[in-house]
Amino acid sequence: MIDKKSAKKILSKFPKKNILVVGDLILDKYLWGEVERISPEAPVPVVDVKEESFNLGGACNVAWNISKLEGNVYIAGVVGEDYNGEILLNMLRDHKINPIVVKDKKRPTTEKTRIIAVSQQLMRIDREDKNKLPHNIQNRLLEEIKKIIDKIDAVIVSDYGKGVVTKKIMDFLVDTGIPIFVDPKPSNFNLYSGVTIVTPNKKEAYECIKKDRSIPVDKVGKEIMKKLGLENLLITLGSEGMALFTEGELIKIPAKAKKVFDVTGAGDTVVSVLALSKISGGSWIQSASLANYAAGYVVGEIGTAAVDRDTLLSLIP
Repeated sequence: MIDKKSAKKILSKFPKKNILVVGDLILDKYLWGEVERISPEAPVPVVDVKEESFNLGGACNVAWNISKLEGNVYIAGVVGEDYNGEILLNMLRDHKINPIVVKDKKRPTTEKTRIIAVSQQLMRIDREDKNKLPHNIQNRLLEEIKKIIDKIDAVIVSDYGKGVVTKKIMDFLVDTGIPIFVDPKPSNFNLYSGVTIVTPNKKEAYECIKKDRSIPVDKVGKEIMKKLGLENLLITLGSEGMALFTEGELIKIPAKAKKVFDVTGAGDTVVSVLALSKISGGSWIQSASLANYAAGYVVGEIGTAAVDRDTLLSLIP
C-alpha cells in the first residue's frame, strides 16, 4: 500500500514539520530486580531491586516518537511541583522535545511504577489525579498553547484520561482549523467531535459507542464517524492489522509485526507516524501503511520504543 520510493519522499519532509502534542504527561518508572524468596508476611515474592530507570510515558511517548523521527515537537500538559515533574521536564528536553508545560502544586505528576523480575512484570503502582483540570490551570495551559499555535502544522491529542483533555481545550483546538489527530479515551468520546481523525484500538472503538464485540468492526467504525461527524477513522486491530475508514471506504491493512514482545506504546507510535506522514504529503492509505510498519517494529521491542526514519524506511520492501 506504500512503496519505498513514496515512503522516502514522505519521510524526507518530517524534519520540516512542527507538531504540537496535547495530553496527559506520564513518567514511567521501572524497578528491575530478582526474586529469590517468598515473603514470610504474605504469600508474595520479595523483589531485590538492582536497578531503577525512567521512560517517557503517555503523551510524552508520542512526543518522543515524533522527535525520534526528526519532526519538530512541542508538548502541552501539566505536571506537579514535585521531583517527578522535574525528572520528566529534564527528560523531555534531553529528547529534543519543547515543553509547553504548566505546573500545578495541587496535582502530582502522574507516575506509573512497574516492578519487574525475571523479565516479568509483577506489579504496577500508579500515582495520579484523574480529576478534570481546574479552570485556572486550563486557562494557563491554553495561554501557553496560544503562544506557539501559529507555527504548528498538526496537533496530536494524546488522551490517557488523566484530566488534561477537556471540552474547553478541544473546542479551542478544533476552532484553529489545524489538522487534529486524536488517540482517544472512551470516557471522553464526546469531546472529539469535528477532529481530523481518531485512532482507537479495537477495544476502545467498541467501548466508545458501548457495542458488543459481536458487532462487525465496519458497523462500529461507521457509527463512531456518524456520532462525531468524522470523515476519517483508523481502528488498530492488533494482530489483524488496521481498519482505515476514509472517503466512504473501509480499507483493511494487514499487520506487519514479525514478533510481538510488548504492545506498550504501539498506539502512540501509530498516531505519531500517521500525523507526520499525512502532513508531509502522504495519502491516508500511505500514512496508515507507514504507521502500520512502525507499529510492527515497536511491538517487537520490550517497553515503550520509538523508530527512526532510516529504520522505518528499511522495513518497507
